[in-house]
Amino acid sequence: MKLSDYKNIHFIGIGGISMSSLAEILFYKGFTISGSDGTASAVTDRLKELGITVHIGQSAENITEDIDLAVYTAAVPEDNAELVAARKSRADVIDRAELVGMLMLEYKHPISVAGTHGKTTTSSMVTEIFLAAGTDPTVSIGGMLPSIKGNFKVGTQDYFVLETCEYKDSFLKFNPHSAIILNVDADHLDYFKNIDNIYRSFNAFAKRVPSDGFIVINKEIPRLDEVLEGTACRVITYGKDSSADWYPMDIEYDTMGHGAYKAVYKGDVIAEVTLMIPGEHNVYNSLSAFALAYTYGIDKKAIVKGIESYKGTDRRFQYKGSFKDITVIDDYAHHPTEISATISSARANDIKELWIVFQPHTYTRTFALLDKFAEVLCKADKVLLPDIYASREKDTGLVSSRDLADKINELGGNAEYCGTFDKAENYILQNCNPHTMLITMGAGDVYKLGEKLVSAK
Repeated sequence: MKLSDYKNIHFIGIGGISMSSLAEILFYKGFTISGSDGTASAVTDRLKELGITVHIGQSAENITEDIDLAVYTAAVPEDNAELVAARKSRADVIDRAELVGMLMLEYKHPISVAGTHGKTTTSSMVTEIFLAAGTDPTVSIGGMLPSIKGNFKVGTQDYFVLETCEYKDSFLKFNPHSAIILNVDADHLDYFKNIDNIYRSFNAFAKRVPSDGFIVINKEIPRLDEVLEGTACRVITYGKDSSADWYPMDIEYDTMGHGAYKAVYKGDVIAEVTLMIPGEHNVYNSLSAFALAYTYGIDKKAIVKGIESYKGTDRRFQYKGSFKDITVIDDYAHHPTEISATISSARANDIKELWIVFQPHTYTRTFALLDKFAEVLCKADKVLLPDIYASREKDTGLVSSRDLADKINELGGNAEYCGTFDKAENYILQNCNPHTMLITMGAGDVYKLGEKLVSAK
C-alpha cells in the first residue's frame, strides 16, 4: 500500500511533537486527519484550530468506520483501547516509522539525518541551506527552528529533510535517497543492549540507501567498515584531515566559541564558512551538511548562506536569560559525548564558573554509562543532580542520581545530589556566584528549572 491509497488517517497519540508534525504535513496534503491524546496541550489546541478532529482521551469510540489508516507510536501500549479497536476495524494499522517510510516515497529526494547525537542541529542546518537555495523543502525535525516557525514545514515534492532516530530500529522502515550518518555511540541500551547491536542496525540502515543515492558519513566513526559493509550507494566521507573527502582547514574560534573554517573537498578549498553557534562539534556537523548539499548540486553561496543563518534551535545551547548576573543556558545533551561537546562550547565563553544541573535520562542509559557520565561532568565546576527522568522506564533499582554524584566526587569533581528541582533551586540561590554560566541539561523537563530562575529574577 502507498499513501495515495488512503483518505482518512487517524493518529493515536497525535499530541507528540513528531506525530503532530506528520499529521499537519498530511493535512496540508489534502488527507482527512483525526487523532487522540491523553491530555490537552498547546499542540492539540493548534491542531483543532486547523480543523483537525482531536479527541482528548483515548477510547474505542474514536475509531470510526470512515478511518482507513490508523497510526500509533511506540509509546502506545498494546492494550490501549483505541489501538485494540483499530486492529479490529477495517482500517490498516501501522506505527509512526512505517508511515514516515511511506511518506518518504512521495518525494524525489528524501534525506535522512542520522546518528546517536547531533541530528537536530545538522538537520536544521540542512534545512537552512535548502531554504537559502530556494528549493522549498518539506521538513520534519526534532526541534523548534525559528525560520520555519516550528519543527516542520510543508514544501514541494523535491526534497524532504527528515531527522532520523534509530530508537527501536525505527529508521529501518525509512526510505532515504541520501543520508548523513554523524556518529555511532552506545545509546538507547534499553532496546539495543550493546554497541554491537547498534552497529548492526546502522549497517542495515545504510543498506537502505539505494544505488543511485549517497551517504555522507563521519570518517572518525570507529568500525566504519562495519557500518558501510554491503552498501550499494556512493559514500562520501568527512573528517578531521585529508584522509576524508571533506575536511575543515584553518579552523578559528571567536570569543563566543563560534567556529570559522575553510571547507575543503579532495584538496580543493570550496568555500569559507563562519558559524553562529559554538563548538568544535558544530564545525563537523556543518561540514556534513555542506557535503550533502554540494553533492546535490546546491550552489556553494547558498550553502554558506544557509549555514551562517543558523543560530540554533530550542534546547541546543539555548540562552534562556539571566538572574543575579548568572547566565542561564539550556541544552538537550543527555549522552556523555554530547555533554562533553556542550561543556567545550561553554568554556569558550568568558565566565567565572560553570555550573550544570544535569537530569539523567533513563535508568538504563545512566547505569550503562555511569563512569563516562561522571568523567565528563567532572569538567564542570559544580554539578547538581536531580532524580533520573524515568521517561519510558520503571526504576530498575540499579542506579540513582545519588550514585552518579558519588562517582563524580570520587573522580575529583564537585557534585551535589538534590533530588528535586526545588532543592536544586534553593542550592543555586544560596551558593551560585555572579558571572557563572548555569546550564540546565538533559532530555527531560529540567529546562523548567532554568525558566523559573530567570522569570523570578
